[in-house]
Amino acid sequence: MSMHPPRFDAIVFDFDGVLVESVDVKTRAFASLYEPYGAEVVKQVVAWHLAHGGVSRYEKFRHFHQAFLGRTLAPAEESELGERFSALVEKAVIAAAWVPGAREFLEEWHARLPLYVASGTPEEELLRIVARRGMARYFAGVAGAPRKKGEILRDFLDRCGALPARLLMVGDAMTDFDGAAEAGVPFLGIVADGANPFPPGVPVLPDLNSFAAFLQEQTPALSGAARP
Repeated sequence: MSMHPPRFDAIVFDFDGVLVESVDVKTRAFASLYEPYGAEVVKQVVAWHLAHGGVSRYEKFRHFHQAFLGRTLAPAEESELGERFSALVEKAVIAAAWVPGAREFLEEWHARLPLYVASGTPEEELLRIVARRGMARYFAGVAGAPRKKGEILRDFLDRCGALPARLLMVGDAMTDFDGAAEAGVPFLGIVADGANPFPPGVPVLPDLNSFAAFLQEQTPALSGAARP
């Protein structure tokens, strides 16, 4: 394959489900935390979690308590849930498999373009996971909650000096797409299986195996993640 200059100056990845196969780990953790409230609540929690990837766990806890338990989550209880969630997931995410093609892409491309991570995971925890997986050397920046994706993307634009049209956001959830739209940057969806959550016309790949080829295609039709 001939190598053309990529049409992007920097790339931002979501983490869970885009670089690392960690979505199921977090699904199981949410189910475990809400198991005392019964099977129906667990079913609702899991469905909402899967439909709202990239949203902070604390936002999810508040929603679950209000919508499914009918009560406001107290700050102390929210903090305790967060600590229990971290204890359930951190080691498992560190040990989780790579999304197909992710490691190879990062290894080959981190010296060619600035690569970043924008995640809904709390930033301190995310930094520990990235470091313990040996991934820190790949990234020019890693950012997580409590900042939202749009704010993080605008910060990365400032840091790398790229025009919005020259920075690509890669994500697997509408939260990622919405953040890209807010920052005015192009978006690529990762849809491994199941229904495609993205609007018609949004480019998608099943994983990162063909991502390098996608970048080399120089697809002019790939535009900002504006809503139709």
